[in-house]
Amino acid sequence: MTQAPAGAQDPALDQESVGTKPVAEAHRFDESRLAAWMEANVEGYAGPLEVRQFKGGQSNPTYQLVTPGQTYVMRRKPPGKLLPSAHAVDREFKVISALYPTGFPVAKPYGLCLDESVTGTIFYVMAMVEGRILWDQTLPDYAPAERHAIFMAKLKTLADLHNVDHQAVGLGDFGRPGNYFARQIDRWTKQYRASETEKIDEVERLIAWLPGSVPTDDVTTIVHGDYRLDNMVLHPTEPRVIAVLDWELSTLGNPLADFTYLLMNWVNGAIATIPDLEAHGIPTVDEYVAEYCRLTGRNGLPELDWYFAYNAFRLVGILQGIVGRVRDGTANSPMALERAARIPGLAQMAWHFAQKAGAR
Repeated sequence: MTQAPAGAQDPALDQESVGTKPVAEAHRFDESRLAAWMEANVEGYAGPLEVRQFKGGQSNPTYQLVTPGQTYVMRRKPPGKLLPSAHAVDREFKVISALYPTGFPVAKPYGLCLDESVTGTIFYVMAMVEGRILWDQTLPDYAPAERHAIFMAKLKTLADLHNVDHQAVGLGDFGRPGNYFARQIDRWTKQYRASETEKIDEVERLIAWLPGSVPTDDVTTIVHGDYRLDNMVLHPTEPRVIAVLDWELSTLGNPLADFTYLLMNWVNGAIATIPDLEAHGIPTVDEYVAEYCRLTGRNGLPELDWYFAYNAFRLVGILQGIVGRVRDGTANSPMALERAARIPGLAQMAWHFAQKAGAR
């Protein structure tokens, strides 16, 4: 596996984001201390140890740990002052440790270190999974039948996650059950207000309408939080997911948050630009919905427009938060202007779907 950096989707970033590099000065630590910890805590470990850092924009620095017999991956909290709930690598370790024994495709977890004296921050170590990470959602290098098989494998894996009994695997305390969308709407509304740079009529309407229109479906499952093609490893030759990566945003929540986030590619992503999905080998939204419902025992998903409105609103909140932090001098983003320019269009799209869902 070439570990995928969290948060990247643009295929143009592929060469800059894939692979490893020497450890950045800001992320260096005493490698001899790590080697001693591995010797004491990782079953089968045998040095010498070589440490490389994965490229890309992970919020949690991610390292490749190479030994003569095996290669590992280490996810570590970044150094410096952090928000209390941010960069929770211990939560990542908890969820993959719970899922691995079930056969769900995650990397094998080896150990969590809460002793900050080893590398300067807490970290965990997992196996490195060899396979394909695909960045371009349209899969230009594959034949239609291969594309279709990959899309269905991606969907089945998500359904498998949502079918896991979180209580039975020890994740009953992994998040708050119930009212997931209402809490998320409140969260993103507060972030938007704190970061607001201009009044946008559609956002105001969404803030007024969304809380009182949440669908009654209130199922609670494990949710990944950022489920997409480049956050998974495919088998080297088969259309099969062998590891889902980047569990930083995982929690207990409504599974339709994951599924409809995935569907946004069909309405506001690269897939939306394809004129003939059937000829391309990519299932339509209706086909994807029907198969997800079959795999998870649902009768249908009639309120899809509401979920599209919610997802676009959430993205408005995320982008506005980035713009606000740049405005306030707490972040430096060369893409801030581009992100700011996207916000009105996303708000309009969100309100368009809200109107289709009954908003007036």
